[in-house]
Amino acid sequence: MKKVFKVTLSGLCVAGLLLTGCSATAEKKSAEVTSKASGYAAHPEGKKFIAEMQKEGFSEEYLTSVLGQARRQESILKAMSRPAEKRLNWGEYRSIFIQPKRIKQGVKFWEENRVALERAEKEFGVPAEIIVAIIGVETRYGRITGSYRVIDALTTLGFDYPKRAKFFRGQLKEYLHLVREEKVAFNSLKGSYAGAMGYGQFIPSSFRDFAVDFDGDGQRDIWKNKTDAIGSVANYFARHHWKTGEEVVSSVVFNSPAQDEWFSKGLKPELTLAQWQEKGVSTQTTLPADSPATLMRLTIKDGEQYWFGLHNFYVITRYNHSKLYAMAVYRLSEQIKAAKAASDMKSKVAAK
Repeated sequence: MKKVFKVTLSGLCVAGLLLTGCSATAEKKSAEVTSKASGYAAHPEGKKFIAEMQKEGFSEEYLTSVLGQARRQESILKAMSRPAEKRLNWGEYRSIFIQPKRIKQGVKFWEENRVALERAEKEFGVPAEIIVAIIGVETRYGRITGSYRVIDALTTLGFDYPKRAKFFRGQLKEYLHLVREEKVAFNSLKGSYAGAMGYGQFIPSSFRDFAVDFDGDGQRDIWKNKTDAIGSVANYFARHHWKTGEEVVSSVVFNSPAQDEWFSKGLKPELTLAQWQEKGVSTQTTLPADSPATLMRLTIKDGEQYWFGLHNFYVITRYNHSKLYAMAVYRLSEQIKAAKAASDMKSKVAAK
């Protein structure tokens, strides 16, 4: 199994941080250190969780140690109550991400990682600008990757956030498998308030399913290795069926008055462009009539914008289930692509 960091098995066993596989002596010592259960080990749901995970090959002593060291974070619960995607309109949300500084940083990231991006685009069929934009939106190209211990984020939300407790307990399970597989300490990894990690902010299940060792060094390191992060983001999109060469969004032309029920709250396209044409809604560009499309109405300061979200737009929403997020990624990618083209042209002219 590939490793995230170069950590010796013996060192982890001495620290009592591995799961099953260490000697009984090391596991017993870990249990003795945390024999006085605290944190989420004493939580009613925590006890149920321990029982469930024992069936998946984890020792009771280790699980008690893990949950005993986890700490509830009030700031995480507050952050979950006010996600930007739900409290901002498109105009407000757009202004956060489509900024000259972020675009400039995106061009620099592209130039510094040109080889990895070209290879990712070739191998996975995902445009370099989309990969760069995702990393730019998620962490400003690695500058803001999160300061919460992942174990604290997932336990806080898994046991004290009823609205999505089931999901985050599921991610906690994935995380425990992750640290066992990657042979790292459960309390060493940091991420966002929702437990997302690294340059591309992968949640534990996404890491296990889509992270790749793109530079071939035997590690899947999305925290410090830009090449692995780039390959992992590209793999995520490819595995969610990104269609190479296809458009992301399309303009909208109303040939009859728009009706509110046309603007679905769902993300997955339910109608084709041909079916929209029958309703009196068309595009200004030539696209296959059987292209699936979602009609979107996005609010800005001066009014509203109308777009068709196509298949690849839906793929972007698989990364974050929000139309605003997907549109921000797409628009940022276009701005970065244009800025890089201008920069490349300037360099060619200067070289003559």
